[in-house]
Amino acid sequence: METYIRDIKTDQVKAQDLATDKSGRKKAGISQKPKMSNTAGFDTLKSYLWSAPSLILICLIVIFPILYTGYISMTNMNVYHWTNFTFVGLKNYLDALLVFDNGFISALIMTVVWTVINMIAQLVIAFILASLLNVKGLKLRNIYKTLLIFPWAMPGYVSILLWKTGIYNSQFGLLNQWLAHLGIEPVRWLSSNLSAFICCTIVNLWLALPFMMTIMDGAFQSIDKSFYESAVLDGAGWLQKTFYITIPMIKPIIGPSVIITIFTTFKQFDVIYLLTQQVGARSGSDIHTIMTYAYEKAFVTNNYGYSSAVSMLIFLMLVGFTIFTNKMGKKKEDL
Repeated sequence: METYIRDIKTDQVKAQDLATDKSGRKKAGISQKPKMSNTAGFDTLKSYLWSAPSLILICLIVIFPILYTGYISMTNMNVYHWTNFTFVGLKNYLDALLVFDNGFISALIMTVVWTVINMIAQLVIAFILASLLNVKGLKLRNIYKTLLIFPWAMPGYVSILLWKTGIYNSQFGLLNQWLAHLGIEPVRWLSSNLSAFICCTIVNLWLALPFMMTIMDGAFQSIDKSFYESAVLDGAGWLQKTFYITIPMIKPIIGPSVIITIFTTFKQFDVIYLLTQQVGARSGSDIHTIMTYAYEKAFVTNNYGYSSAVSMLIFLMLVGFTIFTNKMGKKKEDL
């Protein structure tokens, strides 16, 4: 009996020691938590310190110009008030949006028309070219691709000036030489608004089509040919295969490229400026997108406050379009 009681006491002592050891470990764990949080905080601070040069550079070349432009847009800074400009609030924004004669609304309408026409033309022509490049049994396919992508490889400035002086020139341009051989009077292609707009659209297509065509070509090659074979067995024609197989299959692939191209076309500057408005070589037409309009107000009329307001409006439009496209993309992913 005494031995039995002694064994029970021994087990109780061991249990107490075990409980004490566990509680001690728990206490030790509690006391170590602040050390872990301090370590995590130090790692976070260290990561920010390592990133500081890049963050400072981004602030200097991205954030600061946006904030400074926003500040200038609320002043009357111009050539007459270069150093003694005053704060005018939202006056420049109201002048741009509410006063039609200022030209901003008409430039915005022209920009929308320019973007829509160029995007439709790019998508249609790129689709046709990509379809032709993927015709079964086509020979010299790689040579055709190289020739079609060549305009994209050339510097844009060089291509635009070549078109202006070599094709559209009213005296020795290629188009007027052809007209002369046909007995037709030379045409000043860039002098009127309509003809200048068409000429600018053609040049922009020349520059932008290779990119869209390359994306389309890759999208075509990603389609499984068995879909077309099944459609042929079911009696489907070319239009049915295009609308029910090709377009739905390439739409997710070319979607991001279309959005990028919309952005670049909306803020297009060099084509219209170099063809029609270059200083010392104006063609006589008066077509303005919002980018050329902002440039003219800043560097021709030297109205920096108003031009900054226009620039901020352009920035807000692009931000709004970005948010819209992201929300639409998320909705499609949810579906």
